[in-house]
Amino acid sequence: MSTKVVYRKDSGKRRPGYALLFLCGALLFGFSLVNLLWPKRTQLELENRKAAPFPAFSVSTLLDGSWQSGFSRWMQDQFAFRDAAVNTQRAADEVLFQKVEEGGILLGKDHWMFTKLFTVDDATKKQLDKNITAVSDFAANHPGKVTFLLAPSASVIYPEALPLGAPMVDENAMLDDIFAKIGQNADVIDLRQPFTELKDEYLYFKTDHHWTPNGAYHAYEKFCALKGLTPFDRTAHEAVTVTDFQGTHYSATRLWNVQNDEITYYPLDSLMTVYKITGEAQYEPDKTENIVNADKFATRDKYAAFLDGNNGYSTIEGSGTGSILVVKDSYANSFIPYLTENYAKIGVVDFRNFKYGLDSTIEKEGYDEVLVLYNFQTFIADTNLIYISRPSTIQ
Repeated sequence: MSTKVVYRKDSGKRRPGYALLFLCGALLFGFSLVNLLWPKRTQLELENRKAAPFPAFSVSTLLDGSWQSGFSRWMQDQFAFRDAAVNTQRAADEVLFQKVEEGGILLGKDHWMFTKLFTVDDATKKQLDKNITAVSDFAANHPGKVTFLLAPSASVIYPEALPLGAPMVDENAMLDDIFAKIGQNADVIDLRQPFTELKDEYLYFKTDHHWTPNGAYHAYEKFCALKGLTPFDRTAHEAVTVTDFQGTHYSATRLWNVQNDEITYYPLDSLMTVYKITGEAQYEPDKTENIVNADKFATRDKYAAFLDGNNGYSTIEGSGTGSILVVKDSYANSFIPYLTENYAKIGVVDFRNFKYGLDSTIEKEGYDEVLVLYNFQTFIADTNLIYISRPSTIQ
């Protein structure tokens, strides 16, 4: 039995599969060409971080895979239309899939964004114990001089705005314990009740992890009440409001229906000198400028205008009397300008850029008082705060 082979004439029509393959190839080539020509960025403004650099090539980095990993990170940060793609993906997450968390930030009611803190791991618990001991020991070594102000998280003041059922840590219990231990040697300022009574005011940014200058002012009022000082009179100064502030929480979430924050501040004539730290209690003036660098209000990181960021050691001229040293995280940056009403000299130390104990600086500069001002979430995990109780090495 023979098999009959049937030949068909070529109709001259291109097979549909070839057309689709050609289209896909053209799109891939076109997108690659666009990526090649797309302007490269060193800073991802919407995410408030530096873009991954193009990795330096070597045979060893190629063989161990680190070059490929670096190239992948570079491509992820540099591909064309990246911002639009990320915004679209985040909007889909929130609208279609009803996500209530993005980038470690909880998406609450009424456009609130909160730092997620469901658990405190063992390493953080150990660090917290070290920080409590360090501040308490420091206060014991400077009796009657030290005030401790720890700002509560926005989620403590606005728990009703958290996503339903969010299992946040019991911050209130932790604050009670911190205040009880440090309060044995220092004056403490607990803002939970006064802030709860003022919660209808604009106390915290919704797109950022900081309090607002208004929240900072109400904390400052409590400080003045404790110290018997007359507060800075806001009605006697003209306020300036900066609009369209999108803070660190927005950078992490890229919330599609974000409501931008505002920053209201008071332009003052007080000057700040920022120092280079050359040794223990050894400082060289680096620059002198206004305590508010208004140029930074035109950038994405608008909160950095206060004190021009987080310098290791600075001094500020005030119109009051006496002197105070503020040991701080960035919450103090919008608080400190109000102190110019009450003190002639304000020293500022940020342990991120200051790696010495304070005893020698207090003695050399003659500070009358010390204010330790942090927010809760920084305080429990800060690995630099232990420097506060480090003894002087100067004989």
